[in-house]
Amino acid sequence: MTVEDLRALVRTIPDFPKPGILFRDVTTLIGDGPGFAAAVGHMANRAEAAGAEVVAGIEARGFIFGAAVAARMGLPFVPVRKPGKLPVPVLAIDYALEYGTDTLEVDPGAVPGGAKVVVIDDLIATGGTALAAVELLRRAGGTVAQALFAIDLPELGGAQRLRDAGVAAEALLAFEGH
Repeated sequence: MTVEDLRALVRTIPDFPKPGILFRDVTTLIGDGPGFAAAVGHMANRAEAAGAEVVAGIEARGFIFGAAVAARMGLPFVPVRKPGKLPVPVLAIDYALEYGTDTLEVDPGAVPGGAKVVVIDDLIATGGTALAAVELLRRAGGTVAQALFAIDLPELGGAQRLRDAGVAAEALLAFEGH
């Protein structure tokens, strides 16, 4: 299944969560066995080309894609969590949202020192969460080689913000609007 074949598996929901937004729902892609397998395969090929030694996924849907890519490649998976979910002392980073702040956490021993890490999430919009995850994984000792996403909303500039921060950023699909 080609990357363009995957486009038809992403559901668009107008006016969610508020009027004027075109919500790109990746759950319909995940719910299609052959489509999900193809998306994971495409992401794994890109992660392999980047020299990934560790795959990190951002909570929550980044866990779905990231863990599947890591398993396919036989690599360790590192979850980048929301606060209070890890049972050990953590490294944490606060980051800005459109309205307020949030926090991400990671187990400080989860990334072998200097390992090439590929960060995976389902969607890149403004890039705030992905940039925070990159910084957190660097603090944990990883070298972030690349960030991969199923979907990019290029008008919101997140992938470009990652590139400007020295991280190669790619998405399987790009959708206009936001």
